[in-house]
Amino acid sequence: MALLPILCYPDPKLHKVAKPVAQVDARIKNLVTDMLETMYDAKGIGLAATQVDVHERLIVIDVSEERNVPLVLINPELTWTSAEKHINEEGCLSVPGIYDGVERFDAVHVTALDGSGKSRVIEADGMLAVCIQHEMDHLMGKVFVEYLSPLKRNRIKTKMLKAQREERA
Repeated sequence: MALLPILCYPDPKLHKVAKPVAQVDARIKNLVTDMLETMYDAKGIGLAATQVDVHERLIVIDVSEERNVPLVLINPELTWTSAEKHINEEGCLSVPGIYDGVERFDAVHVTALDGSGKSRVIEADGMLAVCIQHEMDHLMGKVFVEYLSPLKRNRIKTKMLKAQREERA
């Protein structure tokens, strides 16, 4: 088990489109373990492999109050979305300290492999549905700030670059 470094916006690697996981083998199982450890350590509720510079279709999520119900989605595909949408306040481990409203579907159905390689259908609403959509965006190379106005996005980019420069100094 190891903590993985999380890429920070505007790192161009966050815009890579993830490839499907070919097989759920020991390497993927170890990656799942490391990603869960990294997500819990960072106090997040979701983490996509893209955020740790692994460009494969893998997501870990835990929206439980006790932080003890991990969900692993390998090669997730949206199969249904509700007609209803709402704007929800979102944050991201790759954009620390930034929160803003993003419109998402209220409910989704997703097919994916779990951590042992078994096919699953997840019917999600509320926070879990938002989190799944947010993390699936990462797999497509999209960060939540891209839903915001160009002005807001540029302000966030400037703030993040300044914070990264100060961290290195």
